[in-house]
Amino acid sequence: MERIGRIFACAVVIFVLGFFGTTTQIIAVPSAAQGQLQQEVPTIASTVERQISAVEKLIAEATDAMPEDKFNFSPANLNLSGSEYNGVRTFAVQVKHIGASNYFLWSPLTGDKLPNGLKDGNGPESVKTKAEIIKFLKDSFALGHKAAASLTADNMLQPVKGGKSPRLERAEFAVAHAYNHYGQMVEYLRMNGIVPPASRSKSD
Repeated sequence: MERIGRIFACAVVIFVLGFFGTTTQIIAVPSAAQGQLQQEVPTIASTVERQISAVEKLIAEATDAMPEDKFNFSPANLNLSGSEYNGVRTFAVQVKHIGASNYFLWSPLTGDKLPNGLKDGNGPESVKTKAEIIKFLKDSFALGHKAAASLTADNMLQPVKGGKSPRLERAEFAVAHAYNHYGQMVEYLRMNGIVPPASRSKSD
């Protein structure tokens, strides 16, 4: 019994020393990492920025994946029996529509003027080639990043100039709208035998 008691006592000492040793290390961490933790605290701007970046990546990769000779494809080209695709946007116009909508929704937050030739949701008629469409899309998302950076806890619920919608609502609606049309782009890609980049495995 005495031997067992000594073993138990030693175990308690080891546990206590280990506990306080670990505790000392834990206490030391916050002082060294405090600045980093403060930098990682999310804000309204950083949260919206993250969402814009996520959908931008998906759409940019899907746009790049479609061959230029398929940019004028729409499901109407397939003449599917019983389908109702007449008049739907082509792949190119889907992408331009996302870019155009980005401008219409985000420009009131930043005060930027709309690009020349942008009159409706289908984008400028002068933007036709794959390279031109990709640039138009990229520039529209650049405006989105600028709009996100302008959001604060104080102004996010303020209406945009000349409108009634709160600034945060317009910023977020642009993201939701982009995801909607990304889903349509995915179907267009698959109708042409192309697996969307986001759905490909690492080995593809």
